[in-house]
Amino acid sequence: MRAKTLFFRHLFPGLGASDVSTLLQVWLGSTLALGCIALLDKYLGSPVGLPLIIGSFGASAVLVFGAPTSPLARPRNVLGGHVVSALAGVFLAQLFPDSVGLAAGLAVGTAIVLMLVTGTLHPPGGATALIAVTGGPGITGLGYLYVLVPCLAGALVLLGFASLTKILGLRARLACALVARRPGLVRHPLAMRRRLRTLRALQRMGR
Repeated sequence: MRAKTLFFRHLFPGLGASDVSTLLQVWLGSTLALGCIALLDKYLGSPVGLPLIIGSFGASAVLVFGAPTSPLARPRNVLGGHVVSALAGVFLAQLFPDSVGLAAGLAVGTAIVLMLVTGTLHPPGGATALIAVTGGPGITGLGYLYVLVPCLAGALVLLGFASLTKILGLRARLACALVARRPGLVRHPLAMRRRLRTLRALQRMGR
């Protein structure tokens, strides 16, 4: 029995560190965010030839929802990383329109340096810069509009859903933790609210 438990802990190390409500929050937030962007692309962007979803948003969702406390997932990094990288990508794509290989390499390298200089390092930004060069006529034809749509617009949608799930999930996680430790609090809602306020205050102090 012990060997079986150790095997599962080794196979799924995250289960011991995450409760069900946290995993559900990550799943729901990332699903809704990317689903919303995809629906906007289908019903608003595609009919007018304006792509609203790019592959780097998937990587951003991993950071924003899976590692929200990482410095790379801060709103400044998400927004700035995509915008700065998109600018670099579009500039190099237009500077070397006949040399995709050269433009792609320069776009990613320049994006990384610009993100470091501006304090907006966000790994998916490298993909954003690359897509600006290799995304095909539908992307390159946007020119600098690519910076605003889809890059900035998609990043804002991701952060909006991240903020919403964080607000809704905080109370749920704290409540679950309290009920697990003090089942009697279920019968005393005022006591539970006092504990929730205390825990939220402590969390804010620890940021």
